[in-house]
Amino acid sequence: MTSPAAAGDREKVVSKLPGWLRQDLKIRAAQYGIEIQAAVEQGIDAWCNLASAPETIDTAGADSFSTFLPAGQWEQFRGVVADRGLSLIQGLAQSVQLWLDTNPTPDIERPAITRRIIVCNQKGGVGKTAITAGTGEALAEDPGTLHRVRIAKQLAIAAGGDEGPLDVEDLPGLGLRVLLVDFDPQCHLTNQLGAAPLPMNGDSLTNHMAGDAKGDLRDLVVSIDDETFGGRLHLLPACNDAFLLDVRLSAVRAREAALERALAPLEADYDVILVDCPPSLGLSMDAAAYYSRRRDGEKPGQSGALIVVQAEDSSADAYELLTAQIDDLRGDLKIDIDYLGIVVNLYDGRRGYIATSSLQGWVDIKDPRVVGLIGDLKEQKEAVRMKQPLLSYAPKSQQAIGMRALAREIS
Repeated sequence: MTSPAAAGDREKVVSKLPGWLRQDLKIRAAQYGIEIQAAVEQGIDAWCNLASAPETIDTAGADSFSTFLPAGQWEQFRGVVADRGLSLIQGLAQSVQLWLDTNPTPDIERPAITRRIIVCNQKGGVGKTAITAGTGEALAEDPGTLHRVRIAKQLAIAAGGDEGPLDVEDLPGLGLRVLLVDFDPQCHLTNQLGAAPLPMNGDSLTNHMAGDAKGDLRDLVVSIDDETFGGRLHLLPACNDAFLLDVRLSAVRAREAALERALAPLEADYDVILVDCPPSLGLSMDAAAYYSRRRDGEKPGQSGALIVVQAEDSSADAYELLTAQIDDLRGDLKIDIDYLGIVVNLYDGRRGYIATSSLQGWVDIKDPRVVGLIGDLKEQKEAVRMKQPLLSYAPKSQQAIGMRALAREIS
């Protein structure tokens, strides 16, 4: 059955495919960044050029499937199917499977140098922890599953005051190996993800930074056990002893490099390390900023500072203090620290002029640019209460969709 396509020289064809094969096709086409119709076209062309039909495929339970093919291809295909004594459904299933077999799941592209991202702002309460967790979760999601992702142009729409319906697309998970580091003595990230803060009388990141380690830091890392992350998402819990970190760092040589010395042994195990920074401008923040510096051979924008703000005035004051500290560190130590962007968190345009004008002010900065806009919605608060990752608790929520967009903006 065919009918003319709305545009171009393609025609609509309608047949049937088993649900599992249709889903595999949808995911694989997305992994390769091509349209399903292009994959089917390639599969049919390759199948017709085979000397004989491949192994029979179980098409039980096949249901309606439609796509657009070049004019004439479907009729040619029907002829080959008839010559081989097969049904159209069987021929189409074999063609799709042939395309899948010749286009296997692509390997995850891993960075040559472990990316180091610090999530920061001197002001507390802006949601750094939620952004750290959500970004890490989005980076680690299953690459063999499609997830709803908000497209980037929505930032410009929202900044103009007309949010409109969200435009989303289904994309495969990024599948990266991610370590979340809770660098805040308040232990919010640790608690939100359902882990236990490290005991005061045991080992901790603080001890390793202060040169007083009691064991292997790797032994303190815990896995965020959720099937959507497939063992790729880990957490280094915090300890309340980090309240004393600045005092202890004051006696450490080359203290700016203390966090790097502590985390360096873990880097080979991860593609990305995200550090949830405390709301502080002390020595610990210097160590975090230094850790995010661009290393020799690393491309600009791979590592650096992700700054979380809200659409209100006090965030602007804190932003200026933070960027002044980072710029001073750049100048004093002659290093490059990249700004990965600004995330406007907990946004609600219904709050009126203060919110909308503040958002526009962030967008107008341009460098660093706004790379994320996350709404103030209930799902994040519910996930925190349930001590579950947002992207597994509410994977289709607007906040989850926004976190995935953010992860891709900084990837």
